[in-house]
Amino acid sequence: MVSTDWQEDLRNRGYRLTPQRQLVLEAVDRLDHSTPEDILTEVRKTAGGVNISTVYRTLELLEELGLVSHAHIGHGAPTYHLAERHDHLHLMCRDCERVIEAELSLAEPFAEALRERFGFETDLRHFAIFGRCGSCAARAEGAGAGPGAGGPEAGEATNGTS
Repeated sequence: MVSTDWQEDLRNRGYRLTPQRQLVLEAVDRLDHSTPEDILTEVRKTAGGVNISTVYRTLELLEELGLVSHAHIGHGAPTYHLAERHDHLHLMCRDCERVIEAELSLAEPFAEALRERFGFETDLRHFAIFGRCGSCAARAEGAGAGPGAGGPEAGEATNGTS
């Protein structure tokens, strides 16, 4: 179901909530941390005639309006999520590809050091840190397991592609 806030937010800025915009917003909401291709697949479950350029244009507009945000969590296309719920860092496990969300405040000392030393203002919402999650690290340590041995733990976010 579409959020009334989306309708009002778009209307207040002179835009309508078209069926395509609604479907893209709902797909981003459901999938979380998804590529435009993932979003297209989800949208096509309801509207088979939507194409990838429509999804990209819609995501671009929704990001300009502050309704969605993107992050680069690996090689390839950025992933999108609803902006209202997601001011966080992205911790990306190289083994199981899990995306763990961490509070922005954890990186504030790093951002402050960049400001002091270089005068550089960071946008931490687009920040992804790559490494190995606790589950995969434990498996690799204990059993000498290779990449891909881990899976999402309860309560942790995934990128929707694993």
